[in-house]
Amino acid sequence: MTLPVLRSQATPAMYGPLHDFARLHQRMSDLLSTVLDTDPRSATGSAWTPFADVTEADDAYLLEIDLPGVNRKDLHLEVAGDQLRVSGDIVEKEKVGWLRHRTRTVGRFQYQTLLPGGVDVEHVTADLADGLLTVRLPKTEAAKPRRITVNAG
Repeated sequence: MTLPVLRSQATPAMYGPLHDFARLHQRMSDLLSTVLDTDPRSATGSAWTPFADVTEADDAYLLEIDLPGVNRKDLHLEVAGDQLRVSGDIVEKEKVGWLRHRTRTVGRFQYQTLLPGGVDVEHVTADLADGLLTVRLPKTEAAKPRRITVNAG
């Protein structure tokens, strides 16, 4: 007879040099963003990755990317080989007065994903509405599921 495994819902406290280093790194990043009055990711010049969902239907794959504040002219999509690349910039609006706190992400972003086999790249469509980029990647006829009839013997 086996006994059930009981696990606590509380996460154990982290101790040690790695935890201390992570706390120090976070404090320095916060300080840097305060001093430079920018997002630390944009201060280093690296692009950030937006949140996205990928779903599959019988006839297509659907990619939805959260891009609040992005302008259509600042958005670039391309299919290169077996990759879909989405990149662009969210331009910060001009502020009046002192910026005391920032949680919005601005600057250069990039999202890329590998495409599954059987995508009809000639008929990919993209729509931007209300801060949501929706990319529809239709499947080729060969990749679509087919119903097979079972005959009685």
